[in-house]
Parts: sequence; structure tokens; C-alpha cells
Amino acid sequence: MTNPIKNFAFALLLAPLLMQTAQAETPPPLQLDEAVALALAANPGLAARQSRAEALAAVPEQVATLPDPTLSLNALSFPTDTFSGSQEAMTQRQIGIGLTLPFPGKLGLREQAADSEAQAAGQDVLEQSQLLERNVRSAWWSLFYLDRALDIVLRNQAWMRQLNTIAETRYSTGLGMQSDVLLAQVELSKLLEMELSLRASRRNMAARMNALLGRQAFTAITLPGQASEALPPVAAREQLIALAQEARPLLATRRKLLDAAEARTRLAEKDYYPDLKLGLAYGFRSGNNPTGGTRADLASVTLGINLPLFADSRQGQAVAQRKAERQQQDYELQDSVLQVTVQIEQALAEYQSAREQAALFKGGLIPQAQQTVSAMRAAYQVNKVDFLNLARAQVTLYNYETQYWKTISNGWQALANLQAAVGAPLPAPKENTDEQ
Repeated sequence: MTNPIKNFAFALLLAPLLMQTAQAETPPPLQLDEAVALALAANPGLAARQSRAEALAAVPEQVATLPDPTLSLNALSFPTDTFSGSQEAMTQRQIGIGLTLPFPGKLGLREQAADSEAQAAGQDVLEQSQLLERNVRSAWWSLFYLDRALDIVLRNQAWMRQLNTIAETRYSTGLGMQSDVLLAQVELSKLLEMELSLRASRRNMAARMNALLGRQAFTAITLPGQASEALPPVAAREQLIALAQEARPLLATRRKLLDAAEARTRLAEKDYYPDLKLGLAYGFRSGNNPTGGTRADLASVTLGINLPLFADSRQGQAVAQRKAERQQQDYELQDSVLQVTVQIEQALAEYQSAREQAALFKGGLIPQAQQTVSAMRAAYQVNKVDFLNLARAQVTLYNYETQYWKTISNGWQALANLQAAVGAPLPAPKENTDEQ
């Protein structure tokens, strides 16, 4: 026979351990700014872009440096019958050094092109970090919406169970109909199905968030129960577009790539001019002159140039290629400017729509639906309202509350999209001086 006193004492000893285990399994709430900081520090995709930018930053100094000189060791004019070093006057053992001197301006243009590409890579890192922040904010608000939707569906399940109990009681006492009980069970089943769907969506979104944070997909994510519902006003379209022209890293990347293409075009035109090849050599001779005395050593200087004999098929085609690449980068810049304008317009329209809808739900639809449900529930208990209308009213309230949080989530996601499209923190709207 078990001893209840011993069981109680054992439970008291085990309780702290169980509490610590539960706390270890439940992570602290992940704040939005914390999630952004984690992603910027640990996202492997962003780290790869940073490494690429660091690699390109090391290129300009390399291409601006003269080619390495060449050292030559030569054995000249040895007679094949004796291979004697002193038999012939022209026999010599020679050491030489050669250096290629690019035509003036070529090294500078190579450095300029490489430096522009390195700066473009640096701007690309900024662009990707802003896009990563946008994606993290979007995923965070999607998770927040799913948590609120789950809270609402669980609350409605509890309410529907209460309503089912009331319907069963009324039916058992002859005051209600069996159809009311069946309808309550159907509505409860719908809510259970909705819960399963929401939980599956949350698992998928949590996996996406973990990928953005550079963590394992199954890492548990807990969000705070509250967040700001107030969607702030934003600046006008023209102000945002003007700011994006200066601040968006994507446009800065395109401009730097255009500069690089321009430098490579000028470098291709420089290739019509020859590079210089300078050589110095010193030859050691053995033996004596016929007139007496040892043979003097020989010094040599060589100067060579490359001849552009195939200029039409080589240099000419290279210039045409570089001009086409420059034109491509110009078009890419123009297209990016248009795309940024479209992104701002779309995000601004989505944000303004969400802001207006959230105000409508919060200030009108939800309070009205709540009052309707309260009144109809009281009327149903005294048999003045049928169960079907009460259920419809409750479903309407559920839809309004869920859509409200969906709208709030969409609004903050649109604001994140808008900031990423502008490429800088959003400025406060300018005051309208026309009305003053």
C-alpha cells in the first residue's frame, strides 16, 4: 500500500526539477529587434555575400601592380663539337631580367574597374542585409498573426463547447431542438480543423524563420503575447522615391557596376596601344682574345612591343564587347530605378490599405459584432433567437477578429517592404503647409 505522505514529499522534491526542465524547453520570447540582430549576425547567405565583398576588395591593388619580372638563365653559342666555354668568342653564360610595362593608363583603368566592382559588392552586402531584415520582420509578424489566430480559435472552441452544453441542456428539457446540438458540434469541428491548419502553418513559418536566423529548422520559437497595433503614418510617395534614389543600395550597386563597365571600355580602347617589354642581360665569357688578354663580358639591352596586327578581330571586337556590356549595365540601372519605384508604390498602397482596414475592424466591425453576439446569446437562452443565427453571429465575430490581426500583420509587413524598397529608415511625413 502506497504511503501518501511519502508521495507528497517526493512530489515536492521533484517539482523544482520539473519546473527547470519546462523552463529549459520553453525559450524566452523572441523580440522583433532581437530576431533581426540574430539574422544579421548568423545568416549564412549574408555571410557569403560579405566574404565575396572582402575577396573583391583585395583585387584592385593586385591589378594595379606591374607584372612580375622574369629571370632568365641562358647558355649561348656553345660549339657542338667540344661544348667548350672558351673555344669561341661568342660563347657565354648569360643571366637576364625582363619586365613588361603596360601602356600608360592601363594599370589605372584596371584598378578603377576592380575598385568599382569591389564597391558594388559592398553595396550588395548592404542590399542583402536590408532584404534579410525585411524577410525576418515579415516572418516574425506572420508568426505573431498565427499565434493570435490560434488564441482566437481556442477561445471560440471554448465558447462553442459552452454553447453546445446549453443546446444539449435545452434539448434534454424539451426547450430546444436536436438540430441545435448537431449544428454546435459541426461548428466545433470546423474550429478544430482550423486549429490544425493554423498549427501546421505556424510550424512552416517557424522553420522559415529559423532558416533566416541561421538555426536548425526545428528550433522552438516563442513570441511575446503583445506587440504594437498602431500603424504609424508614413511620408508621401514623392518623398520616399527621392530618398530611394540616394539611399537604396541596389541603385548604388548598379551605378558602381556601370562605372566598372565604363572603365573596362576605356581599357579595351587602350589595348590598341602596345605594351613595352624591357630586358637586361649580362653574359659571362671565358678564354682569351687572339690579340691577348681575357675576353670581356657582354651586356645586352632589349626592347620589344606587341604589334596589333589583328586589331579588327581582337581589339576591335573587345571594344565592341565592352561597349555592349556598358550598355547592358546602363539598362540594368534604368530598370532598377523603375523597379524601385514600383516596389515603393506597391508597398505604400498595401500599407495604406492595411492601415485603413485595421482602423475599420478596431473601431467599428469588431465592437459591433461583439455587441451582437452578447445580445443574441442572452436572447437565445430565453428562446427569442434561434441557434443558427447565434452561430452565424459568433462565426462573424471570429472572422472579424482573425482578419483584424491578419490586417495588422500585413500592415507591418508592408511597412518592412516599404523600408527595404527605400533602402533607409522611413522619414516622418512632412506637414501640409497648404492648409495653414
